[in-house]
Amino acid sequence: MGEIPHEQALVERFKNAPFTVLGVNTFDSKEDFQNKTEEYGVTWPNLFTGPEGTGVPRDWGITSYPTTFLIDSDGYIRNHDLRGSEVEMAVQKLLMEIE
Repeated sequence: MGEIPHEQALVERFKNAPFTVLGVNTFDSKEDFQNKTEEYGVTWPNLFTGPEGTGVPRDWGITSYPTTFLIDSDGYIRNHDLRGSEVEMAVQKLLMEIE
């Protein structure tokens, strides 16, 4: 949950930009997932996939948590597994490519 403040700031700063931050969560229950996203004020798209090793984490090769995907306006995954300021640098690079 330590990345959430960075993600919140990024989502707010670039709220009208053509990209998406996508979170993937593996809480044991959907109720736990919903409670945590509400508690931490998560407003960007997040997937609840069920227990680790199933669904999206298995299919996308997710091996560490939290995992955040940066998705461009065409729906392509441009980056993942970035932390803190690395995410913002990737967003800025993406936006420069788009312009």
